[in-house]
Formats: sequence, C-alpha cells, structure tokens
Amino acid sequence: MIFWAQRTLRDAIGCTGIGLHSGHKVHLKIKPALPNSGIVFVRTDLPKRPQIKAHIQNVTGSNLATTLEQNGVSIGTVEHLLAALGGLGIDNALVEVDGPELPIMDGSAAPFLFLLKSVGFKAQFEPKKVVVIEKSLRIKEDDKWIYLTPASTLSITFTIAFNNPLLKRQNYAFKFSTKSFEKEISRARTFGFLKDVEQLWAKGLALGGSLDNAVVIDDFRVVNQEGLRYKDEFARHKILDLIGDLMLLGYPLVAKIKAYKAGHALNHKLMKKLWVQKRCWKIVTLEPKKIDGRVRIPSLG
Repeated sequence: MIFWAQRTLRDAIGCTGIGLHSGHKVHLKIKPALPNSGIVFVRTDLPKRPQIKAHIQNVTGSNLATTLEQNGVSIGTVEHLLAALGGLGIDNALVEVDGPELPIMDGSAAPFLFLLKSVGFKAQFEPKKVVVIEKSLRIKEDDKWIYLTPASTLSITFTIAFNNPLLKRQNYAFKFSTKSFEKEISRARTFGFLKDVEQLWAKGLALGGSLDNAVVIDDFRVVNQEGLRYKDEFARHKILDLIGDLMLLGYPLVAKIKAYKAGHALNHKLMKKLWVQKRCWKIVTLEPKKIDGRVRIPSLG
C-alpha cells in the first residue's frame, strides 16, 4: 500500500438501515471520488441531488450527533461513517443518501468499516495532506475541555465522567493506526441512559433507537442482554465520535489530544477555533521523497 498517496474506494458499496433520530429507513451508497475532492454527501431524495461538503464550516447541529448543512440542505448523524473513513485513511468519497440522516447501523463504526473493507481501496497517486499542530490550543467550557499539542502522529486520551454509579469515571488512550482503530475503537457503540429515553422521544429524537443500535444504562447496570463489547466501551465511543468530527477539518489531523467530558458540541467549537487560528497549524503535503520530519506517515493497513 502506498501510504503517502490519497485514497478512495475501488468501487461503490451500499447498505440500508434506520435513522437513529428519524426512525425512517435510509438507503446509503458510498462511491469513489476524485483526488482532492474530500468527503461529500449527496441527498438523492431531493431535486437536483444537492451536495454537502464534510467540512467544519458546514456544521449546524451538535445535539447528540453531528449535522451538516450547505445551501439550506442538511444531513445528520454523519460522525460514525466519517470515523470509519478516517480510520481507514480514505480521503475522497461520494456518499449518497436518500434522507436527512445516515443509518445508525449497530451504533458503532464497525458496519461501515466492514462495507468499506469489502470493496477495498485504491491509491490515487496524489499526495496526502495533513493538518499539523504547531502551537498548543485549548478549549474549555464549564468543566469540559480539549487540549491539542504538537506531535508526529495522532493520539487521543479521553476521559468521561457522569453522575451515574456505573459511569463515574472512565478513560482510554488511543494511538492511531488503521489496525488499532479497527481493533480498539470501531466496535464501540453509542450509549444513553434509560431515564432520558422518554424525554428524547418527546422531543422527536432517538425514534429509531433500540438495544440493537445503542448501549442503554440504568442506574446500576447495562440493560443490553449481551453486555459490553469492551469494559471501557463508553470512553472508546467518545474517541470514535471525536475521530469522526475531526474529519471535518478536511484533512487528517496530526496532534496529541487530551479530552475531558467533551462531546460533539465541544469538538466542533475546538475545530472552529482551530480553523481561524491559523498560527497554530499548517497543512503539510506528504510527498514521497520529501516527508516533513515532524510527521510520521500514518500506518494504513
């Protein structure tokens, strides 16, 4: 595999699922895309098939999921597919969907990873570009924070804390490679509290949620009969969400990240702050004969 080159899919691949918040059936197709085009969503259910670029400037919603909007057209719950694409080092893809929300699948990135791996990838012989952090950056809101520092590769340490006996505190440290993403992160599912379910339904949210696509917790136990996939599945899923949200920078991020009690809203605020503070980062092209010494080529399987 040519690690310095941009990647896309070898062929198109699709699936059908249920939207987590809408509860409606959704058809999804992921297609190859040209070099330097990034990840672009296409609403096939609307006239003229409007496109929505996966970019931080198009984020309009952070409530329980990431929503993008461009020219008045939106697409929601994009973070798990974006995490799968980022985890496999795919730079360019066209994502066609016939509704306002991506399917939730099993609540993790694993089904998307399976689809993408089943069709395979191809190198595009156009060098990858990465966002390299040059100066530390921190964002804080109440007791929640995310801290970026310069590094030669991507690593994430995430700590969560809830007012719940089962989830008082949990943390996980992750060093990026495609193999470690698949093994350690991709299968971690979204989660929620049983006491919040009726409130979400009353607001028209989580209408497609079930024990098949989320880990549900009451005051003392995991309600799902099969239990957890990892003992620290909750912290790992927060890393999955963050990886998906980081894809909205348009290029892979090279940084050391520490996060405490963060979620989609703080992830997006961090990236918007980073986007305007250009003194804190630079875009580095991974040319095969001239690799910047501060950046290690990502380990892509």
